[in-house]
Amino acid sequence: MMETTLKKTPALARRTLLAAAAGTLALPAFAQQAGDKAVRFVLPNATGSGVDAITRAAQPALAKALGLPVVVENQPGAGGVVGLSTLARSAPDGMTLSVVSNNVVIFPSVIKQLPFDMPGDFTPIAVVGATPIVLVTNAKVPANNSKELIALLKSKPDGLNYASGGIGTILHLATAMFLDEAGVTAKHIPYKGVGPMVTDLIGGQVEFATAALPSVQAHLKSGALKAIGVGTRQRVAAAPEIPTFVEQGLPGYVVEAWFAVIGPKGMSAADVKRAHDAVVAAFADPAVKDTMAKQGNTINISTPAEAAAAFRSELQKYATLAKKVGLEAQ
Repeated sequence: MMETTLKKTPALARRTLLAAAAGTLALPAFAQQAGDKAVRFVLPNATGSGVDAITRAAQPALAKALGLPVVVENQPGAGGVVGLSTLARSAPDGMTLSVVSNNVVIFPSVIKQLPFDMPGDFTPIAVVGATPIVLVTNAKVPANNSKELIALLKSKPDGLNYASGGIGTILHLATAMFLDEAGVTAKHIPYKGVGPMVTDLIGGQVEFATAALPSVQAHLKSGALKAIGVGTRQRVAAAPEIPTFVEQGLPGYVVEAWFAVIGPKGMSAADVKRAHDAVVAAFADPAVKDTMAKQGNTINISTPAEAAAAFRSELQKYATLAKKVGLEAQ
């Protein structure tokens, strides 16, 4: 049919038809089948979180790699359980994915009745990289480093409040680990996401918190928040002025916050490969790489098999850490 039409068409029109046909053939088969649908990235985090910043930075490149629009949906609540529940119920057709943090492998140790099995109800696609976490205080707290904050906490046992994006999140566990390492106590105030947590932290409703560096960079630069220390072993190139806790005399306090791409249980091998290939392409995009570097993130993309193995080992690791710092399942 096309060949007959071309023979009867003027040269310019023929070239136009050929170009259109080539463009159609160049689209991934998945995109042709999906039509005008969009790939949803359901984030179990609030706007303003580190995971949100990472996903939105990669969104245009992910859309280009997938050959489809990418829509980012924030579904915070219960520390991330709400968004993960949505993902677990989604069709395993590759049209609904998520970018998640360590939270997903901490939940089983701190939440008694999860509405899903982790990782059994999900398909790990790739551990993408790591983002630095930083302990910060509001501008009014009379402490500028780890030594001063610990002294303040010792002078006021349970007199200061610390915030997190929810019970059992990596931000909650990270601060609990700091308190355990320093031998001090404080009262935990969980929030329904990082955005509201940071708002109240700046406003002085809570004194300190641990946050992903990308989610507080602007507030650190403006002076609305103060950095006490970063949880990495070495200082972060994106914020070299922030000392590590290791160099401040807490050698046991090193916390890595990683992020990964997952889908619902039952995704086909072809859909897993397509999603993985898109992640690799997106995070190799020069603009995305530049943004990741500015946020302080390191990118080291695993295979799907490596991601599955990492999820299993991290479940055990965080179960041990939660028990050590006294986080009980609720």
